[in-house]
Amino acid sequence: MKLATYNINGVNGRLAHLLAWLDGEKPDVVCLQELKAPDAKFPHAALKQAGYHAVWKGQPASHGVAILARGKEPLATRRALPGDDSDTESRYIEAAVDGVLLCCLYAPNGNPQPGPRFDYKLAWLKRLHAHAATLLAAKVPVALIGDFNVVPTDADLYDPKSSWRKDALTQPAARAAFQRLLAQGWQDALRAKHPDDKLFTFWDYKRFAWQRDAGLRIDHFLLSPPLAKRLQAAGVDRERRGLEGASDHAPAWITLRR
Repeated sequence: MKLATYNINGVNGRLAHLLAWLDGEKPDVVCLQELKAPDAKFPHAALKQAGYHAVWKGQPASHGVAILARGKEPLATRRALPGDDSDTESRYIEAAVDGVLLCCLYAPNGNPQPGPRFDYKLAWLKRLHAHAATLLAAKVPVALIGDFNVVPTDADLYDPKSSWRKDALTQPAARAAFQRLLAQGWQDALRAKHPDDKLFTFWDYKRFAWQRDAGLRIDHFLLSPPLAKRLQAAGVDRERRGLEGASDHAPAWITLRR
């Protein structure tokens, strides 16, 4: 079973990129972030023609998440992260596929920091931590997948002394929130399979970041213990980032024993 995450940075503007990747790699499940489209404009017909059924939570111009499943219907279980009914940003959706609960998330960026957006980021991650604890307590196969907007350690950044050290993605409070998730018992699947590699999933559009390989790892798979036992392989389709008109993220993936 192949699971993937892809911050598409505009699902309609980059639909051709998405369809070409789906046709080439054929993941069984895909978590998409940053749809930047309202529900009515999500390209479900084109995806269905490509063999993928979907559940989604869109939002005009920003945010938005979706779960795609090849050849079957995902069973949606949640369309928002619990804990704050006033939060209207489309950043979380859950669905069951083949006995696995997939939690697709797009955590807040948090910039500029310090400030209200960084406070929102930390509050959102705190809500995720609380919900993740209830998921772990169920002792079923669960994966938290998506763009966490956190660079977990300096090893996940091309240069720890770069200007990114001032960014919300690398702040100690954000990193501590990610580590608290791991301390609950979640496995960082990409790092588990690549403990010493420079493994990036995002390259900014600015300052020739892609050309310099000035990347960050901010897209993650966190696996519950029952699912971690099934982990076989993990990687990043980094070549997709180098295509003309590509997202600033590359797709990342893992494979699991069925």
